[in-house]
Amino acid sequence: MRIDLHTHSTASDGTDTPAELVRKAAAAGLDVIALTDHDTTRGHAEGLSALPEGLTLVPGAELSCRLDGISMHLLAYLFDPEEPALFAERELVRDDRVPRAQGMIAKLNALGVPVTWEQVARIAGDGSVGRPHVASALVELGVVPTVNDAFTQEWLADGGRAYMEKHETDPFEALRLVKGAGGVAVFAHPAASKRGRTVPESAIAELAEAGLDGIEVDHMDHEPGTRARLRGLAKDLGLLVTGSSDYHGSRKTCVLGEFMTDPEVYGEITRRATGAFPVPGAGGV
Repeated sequence: MRIDLHTHSTASDGTDTPAELVRKAAAAGLDVIALTDHDTTRGHAEGLSALPEGLTLVPGAELSCRLDGISMHLLAYLFDPEEPALFAERELVRDDRVPRAQGMIAKLNALGVPVTWEQVARIAGDGSVGRPHVASALVELGVVPTVNDAFTQEWLADGGRAYMEKHETDPFEALRLVKGAGGVAVFAHPAASKRGRTVPESAIAELAEAGLDGIEVDHMDHEPGTRARLRGLAKDLGLLVTGSSDYHGSRKTCVLGEFMTDPEVYGEITRRATGAFPVPGAGGV
């Protein structure tokens, strides 16, 4: 089985619609794909309606969290999307994305960059607006050559000149909410230092004690040595090890199935979940 447990669609900051995403996943030879848009499940229905035969969709979301001033993301799988407490927290995070993006635009304008809210809103479309949309605007304006080049201290990285904080959930509270909704929680790209500061391993140990199920080890932002170190940490803490592409369509260079999750780990994730179930494709529309 070929299993990719971290992808994004136009429901957040990917460039493929959910329908396009599942079709591309099937064409890439994947057997299982998780749709994990940022702080939203709004792409699930479209993805499920177009799900090709032979491909299974794992409903999920990537939750924005912050611990001791450090931004981190929690991949939540197979939770009840209608559970009131987790739903309310996701909406709170989503609602703060617009004023945050407008604040970044104001900072960029003060730096002499003529980006506008109308430009960023056009790029985001119906998606949950975020830094990648602002980064894409910088690419359009010729300020940086690629989206990744916008995530530096000069521009949009944590603490950068145009960075703005947004509401992000305490990860221990996020764990409580995900578990309360019957879901499984995996720490996304925990050592992606290119993106900014990362939480210490001691914090990962505390999260494990609080119910964290796993850590995403095999990821494009982890060098081979980092992956080996995280694999050892996961073993010491009794955490599951996942791998995935973090696919965003054309917005990033990663490709579907670039890294994958072991079928036994996937099986354990499905066994632990009680809020929702993986959905096998029946041909789509």
